[in-house]
Amino acid sequence: MAVKIRLQRFGKKKQPVYRLVVMDGRKPRDGRYIEAIGRYEPREEPSVIEIDNDRALDWLMKGAQPTETAQKLLVISGAWARFKVAKGEIYTVANQAAPAVEEAEADATATEEVETVGEAPDQEETTAEEASE
Repeated sequence: MAVKIRLQRFGKKKQPVYRLVVMDGRKPRDGRYIEAIGRYEPREEPSVIEIDNDRALDWLMKGAQPTETAQKLLVISGAWARFKVAKGEIYTVANQAAPAVEEAEADATATEEVETVGEAPDQEETTAEEASE
């Protein structure tokens, strides 16, 4: 069975509302679906896109093929990127970025300490001038 992730149309004439559904590719557009994983309302301002990314990722990992429009919605929701990372097509460097961030934070803290030490004598001088007046 060729499983597809695609849009199922609802709503009145000229006022479409879509469900993002997982269904057999041989079924008609508005036919019976296996699971509804999201919704898309293009007429709202801004467009409403609600997708259960965990379920979408699960179906993508099982081999479901999204249509072009469904894939664009998955990209917007972030499910497509999670799928690519899970498949190994996109590599993350989160573990390597953490030490660089820690070094930058340490440098910023050291700079703040130097500025604080430099400001202290100026404040003492002002206090000494005020005391002599």
